Amino acid sequence: MILLRWFISKAVREACTVSKHYRRLLAAQRDVLSPDAIAAVTLKLDGLRAAIEEGHAGKIRVAAEELQFAGEKNLKPYPHAAWRENVEVLLVALAVAMAIRTFFLQPFKIPTGSMQPTLFGVNSVPDFTKINYWQADKEKERAELFEQLRLRDALQFPTGWARVKAWLHGDSYVHLVAQADGNIEAVSPPVKFLIFTIKQSLTIGGVEHVMWFPPDFGEAPLVRRAGLDPGHVYKKGDDVIRMKVSAGDHLFVDRMSYNFRKPTRGEIIVFATQGINNPDASGMNQMPQDQFYIKRLVALPGEKVQIGDDRHLVINGERLDAGTPHFERVYGFDPKSPPHESKFSGHLNGAVAASFGQYSNLPYFPDSTTVYNNDGNNYMVMGDNTCNSSDSRVWGNFPAPNVIGKSFFVYWPITDRFGWGNR
Repeated sequence: MILLRWFISKAVREACTVSKHYRRLLAAQRDVLSPDAIAAVTLKLDGLRAAIEEGHAGKIRVAAEELQFAGEKNLKPYPHAAWRENVEVLLVALAVAMAIRTFFLQPFKIPTGSMQPTLFGVNSVPDFTKINYWQADKEKERAELFEQLRLRDALQFPTGWARVKAWLHGDSYVHLVAQADGNIEAVSPPVKFLIFTIKQSLTIGGVEHVMWFPPDFGEAPLVRRAGLDPGHVYKKGDDVIRMKVSAGDHLFVDRMSYNFRKPTRGEIIVFATQGINNPDASGMNQMPQDQFYIKRLVALPGEKVQIGDDRHLVINGERLDAGTPHFERVYGFDPKSPPHESKFSGHLNGAVAASFGQYSNLPYFPDSTTVYNNDGNNYMVMGDNTCNSSDSRVWGNFPAPNVIGKSFFVYWPITDRFGWGNR
C-alpha cells in the first residue's frame, strides 16, 4: 500500500525522503547520543510512518515537520553537510562503477589490427610501420615506401560537417608544420591524464612544436607511424606530420557469462598475457606480461589442432568451415584468392604463408602435417587478420584462468561495427 501511495502522492514521496534521511543520521550517531535523544527521534519516526500508512496528506506533512524539529533538536549537526553528502554520493557512484567494471562489463580498447576486419585496431594513413614489416625484398620495401609517401601527399583534411562525421567514425587528423629551419632534435613522450592524451611535442631547430590532444597511435608510436626522420632538415613551412588516424574499436567485455559457463569455440575472448612465453633468438620472453589481448578462441583443452594447406583449422581430425558457428566470415573467403592483410583469409600455417610471401615464422604450425596437442587446462586463440596476428601459431596456448571475458558491445566509434553484432 505504501508503495502505491508513493507513486501517486507527492506528500508521501517527500515524507519518505525525510524519514530515510533521519533514520540514516540516527543510525550513524546512535553510539554517541543519549537514550532520551534516541527515544525522541524514534518516536517521531514511528509517528511519520503511521501517518504515511494512514495516507492523510495533512497528517503526513505535520508528522514530517515534527520529525524535522526533533532531529534538529536531538541529533548532532555535521560540519559542511552539503560537501559530505556530495562526497558520499560520489563514493557510492565510484563503488558501483568499479563493481560493474569488475564483475559485469569492462571497457576495452583494441590497439592492434590482429582481429581485422571483424574488430579494428588503430590505423593511420600514412603508416610507415609497414616499411620492411613483412618483406625482406628491397624492391618491395621501396615500393611500400613510395606508396606511403603517395598516401601522405594525397591526404585531404575535411572541414565543417564532413570533419564532424569523420570524428564520429573515429578519424582524427594530425597536421604539424615546421615553425623553424632545422631537424628533429627531440620527441617528447605523450603527456597523459587518466585515459586522455593531453599533448605531445617535437623540437625542431630549437623550437618546441606542441600537438594538443593528439590521437591514440596504438602500439606503434608517432615517430614510426609518421615516418619521422631525425636526419632530415626541415624548412620553415614544411609539413612535418600529415596523417589521418582511425581509432581502434572501443568495446565492453562481458565478464559475467564465464562465471556460469565455459568459453566455447569461435567466441572472441579477452585474456591476460601473464604466463605466456614467446622467446626471441636469445631466449628472452618478448611477450609483455601485463597486458590484455583479444583473439578468437579456436581450441579447447585436450584437443589436437592442425592448420591445413587450404587455410582451415582441423580439430581432432575434423575440418572447420564456414558452417561452423562463429567462423562464418573467417572461412567465407574465395579459396582461389591469396590471403590479404585485414581481410578474411582463413588461417595460414608457415608453409602456406611462405608461399604467398607472408610472415612465415610460425613455430607451432610450420606446415599442414604438424599436430599440436593442446594438453592441460589451456586454450588456443588466433586472430582473424591471419596475415598480421601474433597468436597461438607463434606462442602456443595459455592457461584457461587467464580469460577475462568475451567481446560484448562496440560502443565507439560509430561505424558499421557499432553494436553487439561482431562475433
